[in-house]
This record gives sequence, C-alpha cells and structure tokens, in this order.
Amino acid sequence: MIRILFNNKANNKHGLDGAKKIEELLPGETFEYTDVTGIENAYDFIKTLPAEDTVVLTGGDGTLNHFANDVANRPLGRDVFYFPSGSGNDFWVDVRGTSRDSLLKLNPYLEKLPVTVVDGKNYYYLNGIGYGIDGYCCEEGDRQRALSDKPINYTSIAIKGLLFKFKPRHAKITVDGEVHEFDNVWLAPVMNGRYYGGGMNVAPMQDRLNKERTLSCVVLKDKVPLHALMIFPKIFEGKLVECKKNCVWFTGKDITVEYDKPCAMQIDGETFLNIHSIECHAYRE
Repeated sequence: MIRILFNNKANNKHGLDGAKKIEELLPGETFEYTDVTGIENAYDFIKTLPAEDTVVLTGGDGTLNHFANDVANRPLGRDVFYFPSGSGNDFWVDVRGTSRDSLLKLNPYLEKLPVTVVDGKNYYYLNGIGYGIDGYCCEEGDRQRALSDKPINYTSIAIKGLLFKFKPRHAKITVDGEVHEFDNVWLAPVMNGRYYGGGMNVAPMQDRLNKERTLSCVVLKDKVPLHALMIFPKIFEGKLVECKKNCVWFTGKDITVEYDKPCAMQIDGETFLNIHSIECHAYRE
C-alpha cells in the first residue's frame, strides 16, 4: 500500500490533482489518500500506520513546514518520501532541481533542523525566514488571496513595495554574539536552504546539510529604492551576494535580526505580522 499524505489546499487548491501524479511513477501499486489538513499530528498518525505501508508526503513548502514541525528531530522509525505538488516548491528545487521523475527520501532533511523563536514560541523550518520586504510580499499576498481567487502576482507586489509601499529599516544583526548594524535594510532572511519565496536563490552558498548545520543571513541594503529595484532580480539568479556594496552575507549558529520598526515575516511561506525581531538557532546535539 502506498499511503499518500496530501494537502488539497496546495497549489491553489489543486493539491489532490498534483498528488495523483505519483501514480504515474509507481504503476501497479495500490494507493490510499489522506488529507494532512485533517490530521491533528503527523508524527502520531504515522506511528499508527502498518509497517509495510510506504508513506509519501506531497504538497508545497507550506505543507512541508507543517509536517516538519510535527516530526522534526524525532525518529520516525520508517522512511518517509516526498513529491512536490505545491506552487513554489523551493525545497524540492534546492535539493533536486526541476526534475520530478522520482520520489525523494525525506528523513535526512527532517533531522537537525534549525529553530526560530517568535513571540516566545519555537518554530522549526526547512528553507528560510523572510524578514523585510519578503515578509511584506507574503502579507500583501495573503490580503489579496482573502479578497479574490485570482493568482497572486508576487513580482508586482515586490515592485510596488520597493518603490512605494515598504520602507527599509535600520537593522541590528547579531551573529554568534557579534553585533552588526545597517541602515536602509530591505531584507535580512535567515536561511537553512538556498531558495525561498517561490524561486528566489537568495543564499546560493548555503548547504542545508552542512556538517556544522550553520545558517546564513543575507542582508540587502540600499538607500535608493529605484536602485534596490534594479538589483532585486539578481536574487532569482543567485547573484545578489555578488553586489558587494549592497549585500552582506553572514554565517553562524545563532542569528538575531532586530528592526527599528516592526514588519511582517514569513517562515517557509507562513506569514507573521508586526514582528520586531527574529531569533534563529542552528541545531545542536
């Protein structure tokens, strides 16, 4: 039995359609589908399944994030596989590229995950935390989604944010106890992987399975909005870090980002509003 754990809300409520593509990879098998939104805790649910069942999780980065927070850093006692069926699929692109011709064993990527602390609560994450205009884009996207079923144009949101809507912050960034301060900061994500935000390769040198499990913080700063807009597309190309005048890169195990004014943040696509600071910690034994 192939047990498919899918999220029907994924990919603009086409999650089941995406999940059924797994049948093309495993012809002749028997499938049973379970919507993860109806499961109280994925870790407890998996423990109830017969040992002979093959478990496959499918969805996008949001689905992965919720699953990871249920099971992170705990032994599953069985292999769990993954197949992408979301709208962005940053995790999949990071570890597999664009090919979707096979399943991925998920277990190694659910171990030794970093944690961020938001309002005193711990959240594990797989890809990255957007804090700045990237968080604003998620906030605005959520607002538009609540008003209409039309696809969200995040590129348009980002352009309007850079030119008119979002105001850069003064940032205090502490990396393993060392303090750095910057004016006119547009974003300062703390990354476990390379990609976030639907294809933004903001941290091309980050390895999510690096031996030390260090995180990367990438700071984009510019006092001229139009110039920030001009270099923003480099994020998608993985070339933002080449802009030495406007981009600073940090690597460490404990990273805190504090802004002088609150703004939205996102954790693997889930939005949090009015956040003054984020505190991120790499996994420790």
